[in-house]
Amino acid sequence: MAKGILVVTGPTATGKTALGVRLAKALDGEVISADAMQLYRGMVIGTAAPTPEETEGVPHHLVGTVDPRESYSVGRYVLEASACADDILARGRLPILVGGTNLYIEALLRGTGFAAGDGDLRKALEAEYDALGGENMLEKLRAADPERAAKLHPNDRKRIVRALEIFRLTGKTISAFDEESRAAAPRYAACTVALSFRDRAQLYDRINARVDRMFAQGLAEEVRALLALGVTEKDTAMQAIGYKETAAALRGECTLAEAAEQIKLASRRYAKRQLSWLRGKEDVHWFLWEKETNYQEASLFSTRILEISGII
Repeated sequence: MAKGILVVTGPTATGKTALGVRLAKALDGEVISADAMQLYRGMVIGTAAPTPEETEGVPHHLVGTVDPRESYSVGRYVLEASACADDILARGRLPILVGGTNLYIEALLRGTGFAAGDGDLRKALEAEYDALGGENMLEKLRAADPERAAKLHPNDRKRIVRALEIFRLTGKTISAFDEESRAAAPRYAACTVALSFRDRAQLYDRINARVDRMFAQGLAEEVRALLALGVTEKDTAMQAIGYKETAAALRGECTLAEAAEQIKLASRRYAKRQLSWLRGKEDVHWFLWEKETNYQEASLFSTRILEISGII
């Protein structure tokens, strides 16, 4: 019986999905997505969401569960992912958290107590932001939470609105929630395996090839369908790498070829940020691919780490 959670993470395009499926089949596990964009319905190609063929019958939770016109928060993710993890553990199985959204992973493992959102209040604050401008809204936040305001740019509409929303709902600042989270014991025992390539150039080549493959699979058509559904450039879903660039091309602001190059660049930069985040963590067990991926070796490595940590 599992006694905690396995996390399979790492930068984009490193084989997390395939390793998660292999481990789930070997260890009687179920996968919980830790990808902030795979949550949205209709966003399969651009997020590299696992297909039915790729899951090989392994249950995958929190994939394609959210309307792309909805605003989704870390707090909601913690509530939904923890419910999945608790249910999987109660059935004696191993929860395997797979994805590269590090903020979501850390919030879930620590049980961060983010406040639940209020859709009507958020819409009102977004309208206020659009009317008054970012600098004025940041000044409002500065009066309530100077610590968080100092970390934000006036153009960061989403985070400014979220910080004000939490303060108006609870009377507490995001900074206070963060401090409480750091002081609290982790909610779950966890073992984290991070995948990457020993040679950074190989990782970047893999990212570039994935973007080309996405366009060949129909990324432009996927984005066109989302726009037809009413998803706008202000929606969180359309801010995802791959979607905002393709949407701009469909509006005639650039060519699809130019959009593909922009996506490759943004994806490489995102991978670099993911690596920097993970390298700042002391409890991460790295498995570095050589020229080729060897999932049998990675699976044995992960299983040994789980056994040593007492998770299984």
